[in-house]
Amino acid sequence: MNEAAPTPVLLTPAIGRQRLPSVIWLVPMIAAAVGLWLVVHTWLEQGPTVTIRFASAEGIEAGKSKIRYKEVEIGNVKAIAISPDRKSVVVTAQLSKDARDLLTRDSKFFVVRPRISGGTVSGLSTLLSGAYIAIEPGSASGPSKDFIGLEVPPVVRGGVPGREFVLHAQELGSLDYGTPVFYRRVNVGHVTRYSIQPDGQGIEIGVFIDAPYDRFVTTNTHFWHASGLDISIDANGLKVSTESLAAIIEGGVAFEDLPDLPPAREPAPAGTSFTLYADRTQALRLPDRRRQRFSMYFPESLRGLSVGAPVDFRGIVIGEVKALGVEYEKGFSRIRFPVEVDVYPDRLWSRSRDGGPAGEDSEAQNRMIIDQLVAHGTRGQLRTASLLTGQLYIALDFLPDAAAASVDWSRTPPVVPTLPGGLGEIQDTVGRIAKKIDRIPIEQLSDELSRALVSLDATLKGSQALIGQVDSRVAPQATRTLAEAEKTLEEAHAVLTKGAPIEKDAQEALKQVAQSARALELLADYLERHPESLIRGKPEDPR
Repeated sequence: MNEAAPTPVLLTPAIGRQRLPSVIWLVPMIAAAVGLWLVVHTWLEQGPTVTIRFASAEGIEAGKSKIRYKEVEIGNVKAIAISPDRKSVVVTAQLSKDARDLLTRDSKFFVVRPRISGGTVSGLSTLLSGAYIAIEPGSASGPSKDFIGLEVPPVVRGGVPGREFVLHAQELGSLDYGTPVFYRRVNVGHVTRYSIQPDGQGIEIGVFIDAPYDRFVTTNTHFWHASGLDISIDANGLKVSTESLAAIIEGGVAFEDLPDLPPAREPAPAGTSFTLYADRTQALRLPDRRRQRFSMYFPESLRGLSVGAPVDFRGIVIGEVKALGVEYEKGFSRIRFPVEVDVYPDRLWSRSRDGGPAGEDSEAQNRMIIDQLVAHGTRGQLRTASLLTGQLYIALDFLPDAAAASVDWSRTPPVVPTLPGGLGEIQDTVGRIAKKIDRIPIEQLSDELSRALVSLDATLKGSQALIGQVDSRVAPQATRTLAEAEKTLEEAHAVLTKGAPIEKDAQEALKQVAQSARALELLADYLERHPESLIRGKPEDPR
């Protein structure tokens, strides 16, 4: 039988006085307090974190690339990630506390790297230090932490004095960001932006003019493309001009006030819109306040005539071609080719007969003047502007031999009478000559010419044989005759030389003739003194 287990003895703990914690615990507590203070201080001193979207992260590295403002480092790139839509990259940057005021809704971020634009080179320092992100503070109110970075750095930085203007052009040409703007060939600004207009009908270009040159932009100012070389030939010879070497390579914009208008006193306000003309000639030409559209029908081909071709009146451009078309009459009996032109009356006559400005002429007066011009033989003609390009223009000229005609004011637009141009007449003449040449019996003439050539060849051969006979028969006899003639001349020369017998005989004969003449002279003298001797005879000598 088993024995019962002994009952355990419970010990009663002795309760004494509680002891204080050891001093060793103070060290981790102090370290924890310092760490907490450092975390709080770092959090309080930490600047904002921003995200910037770029098209690519070229030249940017996380942990290395810096954020700078006016070349002062204000932050670092912490991370680079691809956007959820995979169309861009998102750069996360940590800025310093002092940069908090720079982050407004219109602040601009852009990457600074080596760049050539508008004839200038920028960002060369990044060749050694690497690319960095620069910030350009905005002026809007309200902070922001999400930004879209610029792919091209702004040409004009904040705080630069000057004004920005807007230009409207049909095409951009060679302009780009940073393209220079010239005033009297001095670089006074740059192109800051460009974009296609919302309606797609042109280009909108922003230009910034530096102070104090921005005061030269007034309401009378005209802008034009100053790219490349401007070459012109006039009565003074060949002229070549350009704004600068940069304008030749990069392009440029120039502006100037219209010379024939009174100068504007007040500068144009910032944001004023101007038209950007194609060249200086168009820009500085007085604006046409009035225009009138006419139609012309030409009998010849319109090949070489294009929209924009000039309408010339005795060397003065008074309009331009606006449209070319085709008209079918009922039943397709005739096809006509209308040419619509815009004529500027202010160019056609500068003053009316009563001495008033042309702008004060009424429509009835304008019609009367045009009717008088047509009644005196004014007609439209197509003429060649260049033999090299074959381009045509419309010439209005006085043609006294033209048949009577008048302007058809009942049509819209009114129809001006025309005549075939000089080129058409030349073509018709050439066609008539070609038809006459075609009627010539070329083959028959060719056969007759061949027979004539054969006969001429036989004649030449007979002439050659005759010449051979003359050379063999006549030439020896002619040689002997020439020898005899030479001998006779030698004998004559011997006879006539000094000291020859014939010379002595001639001298004796001359002496006798002289003596006879002397005797006749004495006889005549004696008869003159004694004429009676002719009857009585000479008396005898008394001796």
